[in-house]
Amino acid sequence: MTSVDERVTDELEALEAILMDDVVIKRVDNVPTVIETVVHPSTGEDVDQRFVCVTLEVQLTPNYPDSVPDVILRNPRGLDDKLIAHINSQIKNKLKACLGQPVVFELIELIRENLTESNLPSGQCVICLYGFVEGDVFIKTQCYHHFHSHCLASHLNAGKKYYQEELEKLPNWQQTQALPYQQTCPVCRCPVSCDVESLQEAPPPIESVSAPPFHLTAEIMALQRKMASLLAQQAAKGGLVGDGDTGPPPLTITTPNDDEANGSCSTSQEAAKSEAIANGQAFGSTSNDSSSPGSPQARPVYRGPYRGFNRRGKPGRRGRGSVGPR
Repeated sequence: MTSVDERVTDELEALEAILMDDVVIKRVDNVPTVIETVVHPSTGEDVDQRFVCVTLEVQLTPNYPDSVPDVILRNPRGLDDKLIAHINSQIKNKLKACLGQPVVFELIELIRENLTESNLPSGQCVICLYGFVEGDVFIKTQCYHHFHSHCLASHLNAGKKYYQEELEKLPNWQQTQALPYQQTCPVCRCPVSCDVESLQEAPPPIESVSAPPFHLTAEIMALQRKMASLLAQQAAKGGLVGDGDTGPPPLTITTPNDDEANGSCSTSQEAAKSEAIANGQAFGSTSNDSSSPGSPQARPVYRGPYRGFNRRGKPGRRGRGSVGPR
């Protein structure tokens, strides 16, 4: 059995005593290999004010602490790439400075200090696409995603309305068996539980109110011309599906040359179809009952009494396909 450095053993015992269930230590043949914990900002006992977090994973090397371990930051929540890169840079400097001594506690405190200074979600609210600024009223879901409270209320109301509209389209027996509406996170679709009424009382995002009015810039006009050119190219190649059609369009792509080559064929098919309808026949039907399944001719239309496919057998009646006595 491989012996474990006494310095590592003391460090692990201290981690388990202080962090308890918040630290996971993975072992192989009773030798510690990975230390993993979720780091939050320092907010005292107010857990609801923790808006950011990150998972610290320390992969111990065989000669740790006399060699540098591999450190990975996973599942950042509310942190942008710039801040993660800054923390990783500080981690590298800390590992060099602490070579030869246990460093996991030092790494946890370093990350916690950065999270405490940046305990405001970075990036954008994925609903309104405005950022989070000082004074905004926002909410953190159970899955650590952030939204303006006003925006999340609008999203959840729209989701519930859509659910009700789709539910009313179902038959009654399916409505009774349908699952009740469940609020979900707009980012990861995990179930959430929010008081929509209290969220609706929050003001809209500050940037949405103070943003300057929209005006057409040269950059937008250039983008419009580029998109119009692409649309014209698609139209010339017959690649616009459903343009001007009210019903479901066929999934076919044609070119002007194809249209000219098939023009006479399409005209003859339309004439044959009109003649068949005038004679009270189904277009494409034939009187040849012995046509094989692989024949291009369609089978004749059945005009006899409809028996139904879900007809239940009654007592004394032979089932379909049975060979019993008549």
